[in-house]
Amino acid sequence: MALVLRYVEKKGYVIERFLGIVHVPNTKSLSLKAAIDLLLATYKLTVSRIRGQGYDGASNMRGEFNGLKSLILRNNSSAFYVHCFEHQLQLVLVAVAKNHVDIALLFTMISKLVNVVGASCKHKYLLREKQAEKILEAIDIGEIETSKGILFSSIIEVLVYVVEDCGSSEQKAEAVILLDWTQSFDFVFALILMKSILGITNELSLALQRKNQDIVNAMELVGISKQRLKTLRNEGWESLVKEVYLFCEKYSIAIPKMDDVFVARDWVLQELRSRFNETTTELLLCMACLNHDDSFSSFKKEKLVILAQLYPSDFSKTYILVLENQLETYIFDKKSSAHFSGLKGVGYLAMKLVETKKNFIYHLVYRLIKLVFVLPISTASVERSFSAMKIVKTRFRNKIGDQWLNDCLVTYIEKEIFQTIPNDSILKRFQTMRSRRCQLPST
Repeated sequence: MALVLRYVEKKGYVIERFLGIVHVPNTKSLSLKAAIDLLLATYKLTVSRIRGQGYDGASNMRGEFNGLKSLILRNNSSAFYVHCFEHQLQLVLVAVAKNHVDIALLFTMISKLVNVVGASCKHKYLLREKQAEKILEAIDIGEIETSKGILFSSIIEVLVYVVEDCGSSEQKAEAVILLDWTQSFDFVFALILMKSILGITNELSLALQRKNQDIVNAMELVGISKQRLKTLRNEGWESLVKEVYLFCEKYSIAIPKMDDVFVARDWVLQELRSRFNETTTELLLCMACLNHDDSFSSFKKEKLVILAQLYPSDFSKTYILVLENQLETYIFDKKSSAHFSGLKGVGYLAMKLVETKKNFIYHLVYRLIKLVFVLPISTASVERSFSAMKIVKTRFRNKIGDQWLNDCLVTYIEKEIFQTIPNDSILKRFQTMRSRRCQLPST
């Protein structure tokens, strides 16, 4: 199990750091909780200081009664759980593919297409060769900037080659089916439609994976993606059909009559609304009040006081009374200050407060902002640590011990920190760990 800590450092930046990995005997929530307690204790940290926890959608992690999040919440009611936004976005796209037969078929057939075209080195080489020829041809006629679908014709030629000159009988049969399907109007329409949808959600996906992303901005980005998808549905039909027609005409694909009545279904929007519903918890509603856009038009003192009351370990009853007055002064100051007029998101609010030294004046407001910022947006940093594990623990080092693997991963994943440490300091530390036969030479 990998553990990543998210916190706000002294300059107001949101930081995510890989703490380490720990071997667990099983994936039961009790075993995971015990492992987390042990790992935190190793670094003199406690569960009582946790203010947010985030996992994917596995039942052993987010179960309401016996999940890991519930076990931690029993010890610390302020450790609010956030379902990984990136995982929720993936579930949206998976649900859309399952709910629409043509889209489900698209992904199934594309998977088969990749298997057939990439079945051998010969096929891959042929595809690269055909693609190079098409690119050179596009350059010669000056269409390299605007030409679309160059790879499409190369794939068709490889499929024709498989049918006529290469492959087993099963491969030839699959290639025949793929040739017929890829040169159909249904395929082109589904392909271009999903290209547009995945293009919109890809921007959201990349944004959610940023380490310094905060939950308020994340909800705004989800809202923007919903609006873009709604615009695509209401205003993008003609441009979408035009793109499909141009593609079909270029590659001589038959275009059916479009006289039938088409009833649109908001599959993606419905899923986004159900899985990213910002009105489902009071916590998220209160956080939205920190947004400083439109001269702090979303600011509501009552909501921010409620937000503070959700953290009784950080805001006593006395602090709550002080916070109410401090919020009034804070918002008046911010509306009249030129320093805060050009901020490009809530994420810069904490940094600007530190920069102007007003984090000391409005110390309770700053504490409230930090509590919001530490809530995890996605488990991308954790997933990256598992990817790094595959690089460190290869088949040539498959017997590496847990502690040695952990140490290697820490230095590899947090290489930006370790690159700032002088080699002489490392040598000195290594030399003093235990007595050695000789003195290590300094650099």
